[in-house]
Amino acid sequence: MKISKLTPWLVRAEGTYWGEFLFVQVETDEGVTGWGEVTSSSHLANRAVAGMIRQLNDLLIGEDPSEIERLWHRIFRQYTYMGSRGATSHSISGIDIALWDIRGKVLGRPVYDLLGGKLRDEILLYTHPDQTKFTDKEGVVAEVTALVESGHTALKFDPFPHLGGLAQRRRGYLDGELPRKAERMAAELTALIRETVGPDVEILIDAHGRFNVPTAIRLCRTLEDAGDIDWFEEPVPVESYHALRQVREKVNTAIAVGERLHTRWEFVQIFENELADYIMPDVTWTGGITEFKKISTMAEAYYLPISPHDAAGPINVVAGAHVMMTVPNFYRLETAHYDLSSYNRFITTPLDDKGDQLRLSEAPGLGIEMDMDFLRGNVIDGFGG
Repeated sequence: MKISKLTPWLVRAEGTYWGEFLFVQVETDEGVTGWGEVTSSSHLANRAVAGMIRQLNDLLIGEDPSEIERLWHRIFRQYTYMGSRGATSHSISGIDIALWDIRGKVLGRPVYDLLGGKLRDEILLYTHPDQTKFTDKEGVVAEVTALVESGHTALKFDPFPHLGGLAQRRRGYLDGELPRKAERMAAELTALIRETVGPDVEILIDAHGRFNVPTAIRLCRTLEDAGDIDWFEEPVPVESYHALRQVREKVNTAIAVGERLHTRWEFVQIFENELADYIMPDVTWTGGITEFKKISTMAEAYYLPISPHDAAGPINVVAGAHVMMTVPNFYRLETAHYDLSSYNRFITTPLDDKGDQLRLSEAPGLGIEMDMDFLRGNVIDGFGG
């Protein structure tokens, strides 16, 4: 069996956070097809990665798709002079996931069986409220109440672009500051959510790497007092491990990082310098199933729990879940919303989720098949078959 074609599929995903998903189709000369995903953090990034995947046809056509480890390194080493972060590891991720899907289909086994077999029957989830509904107190209460009533026991939100339109002045990091009024509003929102969900639901805070060191410390302490929070995610930009250490040493809340760290090498500093309590790699960004399994095993040696990041489509959720079925140090898997039915339009069989549990199929490979009619009807900018 040989790889015959790589196709990036950029498709509309109305009603989702990004508005589009980037899937990867790997075809073989024997008719077995595998699927991966690479959905990135911006439309510009999606198109850049889609272009890279198209170019990788020249490298991979004619290769044996079962040689997953060798192909991972072959792609990775093509780009080391331009850097191994970002587009390189994203492209590898989508292809790698698709190769595992092919391998499972050829052998007639689900991917988790090929990774050592399952340690659990269900994957525990955490999820997000729809913050567009946080227009007033009543909207907040209604949305988080619906989330808890759906059976979820952990939620994550970003309290900083919030009530009343007083968002942070910039979407990303520039000066790292937040006005005191915005801090007070964030605390009030967090307190309201804690009051609404009660003491037994876990509340996870996402700072999205926006803040400088003193601001991050101040905000974390404020939210600790306001809402009894369970983790503070990406308090500072990911480029400085020193900044992360300063925050970690001065707050009581657990620190979570990892969605913007690529490959095992970038996690070494986190492990060896005790910079986080949870790590949260994204299987579609950090290097695919191959790399995600290695990172998870490394974290196990430090007794650090893994909580896969997910902000994209159904393959992201399922690929991360397959790895988490096989590692002991699993915490929860992220989903973008507590109702996963919006994913089902992309696949032929609905996801099997109920409350805060996801069950994987025993079908070969990833256990899902893409709805080709839907994909073809929603192709963007010519990226598709």
